[in-house]
Amino acid sequence: MKIISYNVNGIRAAFTKDFLGWLNAASPDIICIQESKAGNDQIDIESFEQLGYHSFWHSAVRKGYSGVGIASKIPPKSIHYGCGIEQYDNEGRILRADFEDFSVISVYVPSASNIERLGFKLEFCYDFLHYVKTLQKEIPNLIISGDFNICHQPIDIHNPIGLKNTSGFLPVEREWLSRFIEECDLTDSFRYLNPEFQQFSWWSYRQNSRARNKGWRLDYHFVSSSLKTRISRALMLPEVKHSDHCPVFLELTQ
Repeated sequence: MKIISYNVNGIRAAFTKDFLGWLNAASPDIICIQESKAGNDQIDIESFEQLGYHSFWHSAVRKGYSGVGIASKIPPKSIHYGCGIEQYDNEGRILRADFEDFSVISVYVPSASNIERLGFKLEFCYDFLHYVKTLQKEIPNLIISGDFNICHQPIDIHNPIGLKNTSGFLPVEREWLSRFIEECDLTDSFRYLNPEFQQFSWWSYRQNSRARNKGWRLDYHFVSSSLKTRISRALMLPEVKHSDHCPVFLELTQ
């Protein structure tokens, strides 16, 4: 089973860059999308259907902002929009698809451009941790895919010393991510198979950062430890360029 997570930084803009051609060639079984930046009525669902995907979208109330999606070749048993907390659900940040023996979550953790927004981000993070721990009592096999807007370890960022006081690599954010992994008994699939390999999933549009590979690893596939032995491949796909992020890839054996 092949799963891709991709912050597309605007699904409509990605479509103009042959996103559908790439998706057809990559042919994942499931793709989790973040930052769709479009209302449900603005997303070309029919084109996904033509490629064999059932697609589901949780858009923000604010137009052109946030939004997550899941497209799957396997029809899910059920779809759950949001987590039941209005301030997050209004921003379209969490979408869950339940399958026969596992569930997939597409999540877009808020970024933090100022202190006020950092407080909102951390509040979301701890509420999300509680949401996942509660969900695990019912569904033990989880695949949590998305843009977490946090680099976990120094290896995950191009300049850990110079950026130590920058949101996305703050000690308080990294501490939460460690706690999330530990308390929810999750495995970072990429780091599990690539313990010493530095690779990134996001680059600023400024200063030619992508060409210079001055990046951050913000995008993850976390899997329940019950699925850990099924992880066969976990890759970044930096050659794919519809966005300032690149897709991240996970393959699980059956």
